[in-house]
Amino acid sequence: MTRDEVERALAELPFRLLRRLGRAITGPLALRMGKRRLIHTIMAGAEANSARIEAAIRTHEAEQRALAAGPGPAGPASAEHRVERPADLRALLEGIGVPEPRPFVPDDWQVEAVEALERGDVIVSVPTGSGKTYVAVEATRRAMHEDRTVVYTSPLKALSNTKYTEFCKIFGPELVGIITGDRRDNPAAPILIMTTEILRNLLYDAAGGEIDVRLDTLGLVIIDESQFLADPERGVVWEETIIFCPSQARLLLLSASIGNPQELAAWLSSIRPTPCHLVRHQHRSVPLRAGYLHPNGKLTPLFRTVAMPPSPSQAVLHPEAKRLFTMFEEDTLYTRRSG
Repeated sequence: MTRDEVERALAELPFRLLRRLGRAITGPLALRMGKRRLIHTIMAGAEANSARIEAAIRTHEAEQRALAAGPGPAGPASAEHRVERPADLRALLEGIGVPEPRPFVPDDWQVEAVEALERGDVIVSVPTGSGKTYVAVEATRRAMHEDRTVVYTSPLKALSNTKYTEFCKIFGPELVGIITGDRRDNPAAPILIMTTEILRNLLYDAAGGEIDVRLDTLGLVIIDESQFLADPERGVVWEETIIFCPSQARLLLLSASIGNPQELAAWLSSIRPTPCHLVRHQHRSVPLRAGYLHPNGKLTPLFRTVAMPPSPSQAVLHPEAKRLFTMFEEDTLYTRRSG
C-alpha cells in the first residue's frame, strides 16, 4: 500500500481500533489524542510499524466483510450471532409513516383535560406523541371565545418558533405573536408564544407596578415542558412564573416526564385560588423503536423482534446489538488494562 492509501485506510478505521493501534505504537499518550492527531502520529512511525498498521486495517476489512455477508447457515450455533435480517428491520420499522386519513376523535383524557380547565388549573402528564397539543389548541379556542389573552411558553427559542408556526396555521398569523430573546413579532396579539423567561420578566414588571394590558386580559397560560420545574438551574424560573401568574388566568402544565405529578398538583392547589386537576395517561400511542444507526448508515435493532425465532436463553437484546455491546466491553477493558 502507498502512504496515501494507508492514511485513507486509517481514516476509515473505527476509533476503537485506531486508538488501540495508536496505544501499541506511541503508548498511553494516544488515549488523549483526537482522531486526526492520532492518524498523524501513527503515520509518523508508519515505516517502523507497518506490520501493526496492516494488521489493524485487515481486522477492520474482515469485520466489514462479515457484516456485509449477512446471516450464515441456519442452525442453533449461528442463530444467536447472525446479523439482522430484512425481516427484523421490517418488524422494527413497521407502521412508521403517514397514516391513512380518518375522522379525528379526541381521547377521553383529552376531553377531560379541556373540560377540567373550566374548574381550575390542569396538569397533563402523558407520553410524548399522545396528543398534548390538542389540549393546548382546544383550551386556546375556548379562551379566545371568551375574549381572553393566551400565553404559550416553552423552554427553548427553537420550540417557541415551532409552536408559533403551528399556531399561525391554526388560528391565522394576525392572531398570533411571538416574543423571545431575539424575536418580537406581533406582540399585541391575543395569542402569544414566548419562552418561560420572557413571561417571568413580564410578571416581574407587573409586580413592580408596570401596567401591561396583556396581563389584565390574561385568561390562559400554557407551560410546555413543565418538568423543567425540577431543573437545578432554570427551575426557579418556572416556579416564579407559576407563583406570580394572575389569579384570573388558568394554568395548563404539559409534560411527558414529570416525576411527581401528584405533589406538583397538591402544591399548585395550595398556592393558587382554584384547585389543580391532574390528568394522567399511560398508554403510548406512538411506540418507541430502539435501534442503533451505524456511521455507514446501517440500522441495527437493539431488541429482539417478533420476526425472530424464540431465544433458548430468553435474551432480550438483538444478537447483533449484543455483539456490538460485547465488542465495546472488550475494548473498554483493553483500554483500562493497557493504561
